[in-house]
Amino acid sequence: MLRTAITTVLGALIMASASNATIRTKTIEYIHDGVTFEGFLAWDDAHKTPRPGVMVIHEWKGLESYAKSRTEQLAGLGYVAFAADLYGKGIRPQTPEEAGAQAGKLRADRPLMRARALASLEVLAGQSIVDRNKLACIGFCFGGGATLELARNGAPLKGAVSFHGNLDTPNLIDANNIKAKVLVLHGAIDPVISPESIATFQKEMTDAKVDWQFVSYGGAVHAFTNPAAGERYHPDAARRSWEAMKDFFDEIFE
Repeated sequence: MLRTAITTVLGALIMASASNATIRTKTIEYIHDGVTFEGFLAWDDAHKTPRPGVMVIHEWKGLESYAKSRTEQLAGLGYVAFAADLYGKGIRPQTPEEAGAQAGKLRADRPLMRARALASLEVLAGQSIVDRNKLACIGFCFGGGATLELARNGAPLKGAVSFHGNLDTPNLIDANNIKAKVLVLHGAIDPVISPESIATFQKEMTDAKVDWQFVSYGGAVHAFTNPAAGERYHPDAARRSWEAMKDFFDEIFE
């Protein structure tokens, strides 16, 4: 049984430049399978009717500032956005070793990854300001792979967007469960994702007759959207991929 409880309302209010509306944020605690999670909701207070909801799944270091900033950006576009927590409240890896352990736990147990992602999606869908018939999910790196797993689980999504995410899955036949349109935004020289993995993914999508797109950005590697990624950050690919996502949302939410 999924239970939600709003625990903290953040004091900071961010002004949306496009409409002078106020972007509001709040932290939401929710429980799945006995584990407490802590997500982050953002929305534009100018919209009084239910809006499309977009879930954001974090990178391998868990729910931190980058995923939250993307959530606020989505709210600025008029969506209700929710940054999911797939690790659990207070589990915020600080080192690559800690992050690898947490991400590896879920990558080794795809049913658990999918269940936690679906529980998080239910939190978003349950908000009164969300049109639960218009849901999408995006994810970055680890979160990109988790987004695709959520789609493979048959989640009620209009769209699934992976930014430099993992493409593999244990059971290729699960792609037949996908209800969403799929957009993969990939660094063309990403050393983490092999050409064989890309070919397998594209065949998986094609065989399941999924409506899918795969965009490669020249010169971009893993984590190319995140300014904190140092030399891996690719400003042009970051900007172009975000614009591709916006166009994709215009299509699926029309």
